[in-house]
Amino acid sequence: MEKLRFGLVLMVLCLSTSLVKGGDPTVTFEWKVTYGTISPLGVPQQVILINDKFPGPVINGTSNNNIVVNVFNQLDEPFLFTWNGIQQRKNSWQEGTLGTNCPIPPGGNFTYHFQVKDQIGTFFYYPTTALHRAAGGYGGLSVHSRALIPIPFDINPADEFFVLVSDWYTKSHTQLRKFLDSGRSMGRPDGVIINGKGGNGDGKDEPMFSMTPGKTYRYRFCNAGNKDSINVRIQGHTMKLVEIEGSHVVQNMYDSLDIHLGQCVSVLVTADKDPKDYLLVASTRFTKEPHTATSIIRYTNGKGPASPELPKAPIGWAWSLNQFRSFRWNLTASAARPNPQGSYHYGQINITRTIKLVNTAGTVDGKLRYAFNGISHVNPTTPIKLAEYYGVEDKVFKYDLMKDEYEPPAGKAEEKITLAPNVVKVIYRNYVEIIFENHEKSVQSFHLAGYSFFAVAIEPGKWTPEKRKNYNLLDAVSRNTIQVYPNSWAAIMTTLDNAGLWNLRSNSLERQYLGQQLYFSALSPKRDLKDEYNMPDNDVLCGIIKDMPLPKPYSV
Repeated sequence: MEKLRFGLVLMVLCLSTSLVKGGDPTVTFEWKVTYGTISPLGVPQQVILINDKFPGPVINGTSNNNIVVNVFNQLDEPFLFTWNGIQQRKNSWQEGTLGTNCPIPPGGNFTYHFQVKDQIGTFFYYPTTALHRAAGGYGGLSVHSRALIPIPFDINPADEFFVLVSDWYTKSHTQLRKFLDSGRSMGRPDGVIINGKGGNGDGKDEPMFSMTPGKTYRYRFCNAGNKDSINVRIQGHTMKLVEIEGSHVVQNMYDSLDIHLGQCVSVLVTADKDPKDYLLVASTRFTKEPHTATSIIRYTNGKGPASPELPKAPIGWAWSLNQFRSFRWNLTASAARPNPQGSYHYGQINITRTIKLVNTAGTVDGKLRYAFNGISHVNPTTPIKLAEYYGVEDKVFKYDLMKDEYEPPAGKAEEKITLAPNVVKVIYRNYVEIIFENHEKSVQSFHLAGYSFFAVAIEPGKWTPEKRKNYNLLDAVSRNTIQVYPNSWAAIMTTLDNAGLWNLRSNSLERQYLGQQLYFSALSPKRDLKDEYNMPDNDVLCGIIKDMPLPKPYSV
């Protein structure tokens, strides 16, 4: 019996370590995902909790750490997490979208294994199934520099605080889903919350953060919301921007920062004001009636409440565009590796393919749908990644239904929208230019999984090849999300050097659910472990491949 038990333990350890790089430290978590009743906006409602917490636990890691998260799904629906901004080299198996993974069934569990390889920065995780993100289930994920890599700060922060801001609905995620499934919109959110709470600025809440006079602190902000851009600011204090989504940036000072859907930044704040309470303020942007939430920052020897007068948010999206233009990559700082970030001369690489994505909307059978270039994505019952691995693509989806160039119909003509899995085949390691063109009156935000890209331009109007002369080809920030202002375009550039299947999606929950997403399939020319890992032994199987024999695994 003892020999059998030892053999089982050894086998489990081997399976676990086979999916992560040996020699680097492993950080392990065990999460139970449940429902609970709390009142983020003063109204009791059902919220998704992780280990009885909302937001969920912060994952604190260091560059090259192996992250192991054992998830027990105790909801009544299938469930998945995604790790927003973590590149997961060669490992889209852990991406946690319905195109890459079968969801964890109710009562089941799945263990995610991934490595934060050569990454630093501020990120977050959230659910990708149904409309679960509207019910919570999200949390922060920070990756620190290794000890041998110098941090480009004048002073080491005394502490750091994760600040997850989000617009919020008091309606349940099931009710919101019924709206969308019936052809209606989700409507406007009901308020804003900061770390799961919706302070109203009266100064009567318990302090959320504490600072010692004279010391400097790092605040990591992420917009984990559903629909709106959010502006953050701190009464009486300026913020020194030091990092955006994994890149050290030129350290400019800001009174406030616009954080668009899915985006993360980190700032340094020094406690150099009169010792009392101050309010951290978060409010929605580009909405007719902005929602605002506050949380209290208390000086440890503070005497006196915060002023009831809140610092005002900026007005208009032109201000936000100018702020974007002020963001610059810090070319003198080290990255997660001991070499300067600026050694990657992205502006000197020849573009091999240009893909222009126009975000479009229309109706199919009388129901609202969103699309890229007229294709509204539908998740097949067999995940795309599994269909590719098992060689049954032709039974599940078709590649390249979407054209690289697209022009929506002029005037009030009804746009034709096709419902289908939207899978774009790309050549592994090609250097591509992606244009996002927004013909609508609202600000949009998009995320590319599996890669960092260079956000080289945002401008009003329509994109043309002549616009390339306005690109920032020297110090554009390397990041993973990009906003696009009304009737404007944005350009990004990236090398598709991460083999696998990777999701490009709208960060708007409504748009994402109703089809505004696609998958890039960057297939390795040969089944080689140097390019991509094998399917994990613990992967959940579903659809037509569930009972099929395993394919021949990749080899070195």
